[in-house]
Amino acid sequence: MRFAEADKNSGYLIEAYGREGIQIDGRRYGQGLALSPQRIIAPWGPPSPAEFATEHLETLLTLAPQVMVLGTGTHQVFPDPAVYCDVLSRGIGVEIMDTGAACRTYNILVSEGRRVVAGLLPC
Repeated sequence: MRFAEADKNSGYLIEAYGREGIQIDGRRYGQGLALSPQRIIAPWGPPSPAEFATEHLETLLTLAPQVMVLGTGTHQVFPDPAVYCDVLSRGIGVEIMDTGAACRTYNILVSEGRRVVAGLLPC
């Protein structure tokens, strides 16, 4: 799916996503990645959503988010709550959804000026 033209002054935004990968700033990423308005970390994440571990979220925490959006591939898959319990205890919101919804949510939160970080697994 392609997005309408977005205001790139807000930082990195997702331009498109699908089976071919996630496109940011004209570049397509075919593997999992961590994304904030200021930084892209690729590759990132577990091989599958069932393998999410605290160390994957620790990488996202280094980006100092208010909100963490996790995209779990083509389907929404909730990790074990123990994986993200520490994040919640720090007062950081955690939203878990399929990667398409996570891409859309990330862009909206960036456009609102929120300190958001996304951890996105491929579709």
